[in-house]
Amino acid sequence: MTTKAERTSAYIIEKVAPIFNKQGYIGTSMSDLTEATGLTKGALYGNFENKESLALEAFEYQSKILMAAIDKCLSGSGNALEAIFRLTDFYRHYDEFTAPMGGCPILNVGVDAKYNNKPLEGAAREVLRTIEGKIALVLENGVNKGELRLPVPPLQFAKQLFTMIQGAIAMASISGDRKYLINTIAYLDVLVNKEIKK
Repeated sequence: MTTKAERTSAYIIEKVAPIFNKQGYIGTSMSDLTEATGLTKGALYGNFENKESLALEAFEYQSKILMAAIDKCLSGSGNALEAIFRLTDFYRHYDEFTAPMGGCPILNVGVDAKYNNKPLEGAAREVLRTIEGKIALVLENGVNKGELRLPVPPLQFAKQLFTMIQGAIAMASISGDRKYLINTIAYLDVLVNKEIKK
C-alpha cells in the first residue's frame, strides 16, 4: 500500500512531466509547476530535492510509459519480422501516442538537455540505447532462428532503423506535418521486407 507522500509524489510527476517535456528544463518555471499541480513551491520541494530531480523523475516516468509500449510490440506473439512490423506500426501512430506526454520524450528532453542538464541528457541517451538494444535483440533472435537475414550486424541495423524513425519524428514535430512520419514508416516497411525478410 502506498503512503500519502508516495501518492503525492506520483501525482506531481504525472502533472509536471508533460510540462517539462514541452517547455524544457530551463523553460519550465516553478510557477508553471505550482500551477499544474495546484501545490505550493514548498510542497513541491517537500517531495523532491530540487527542480532537477523532479525533471529527471518526470522523464523517467514518461520513459517507462514509452518502454512498456515498445516492449509490448517487441515481445508479442509471432516471429521477429512480425515484432518489427508491430514496432513500425506503433511509430506510425507515435505522434498520437505521445500527444498527452507533450511530444516525444527522447527527442524533446535529449535535445533540450544537451547543453544545460547532464543528468537529463544522460537519461535520454540511456533510453535511446536501451531501445536500440531491444530492437537488435529481436533481430539477432530472428537471424538465429532463420526468420531473417541481415546485411549488417543486428545492432547496426537497429541503430539505422531507429535513426530513421527518430529523424521522422523530429521532422514531423518541427514541420507540424505528420506525413514525414507516415511516409518514413511506410518506406521502412518496404525496406524491412526487401532487406531482411527471408
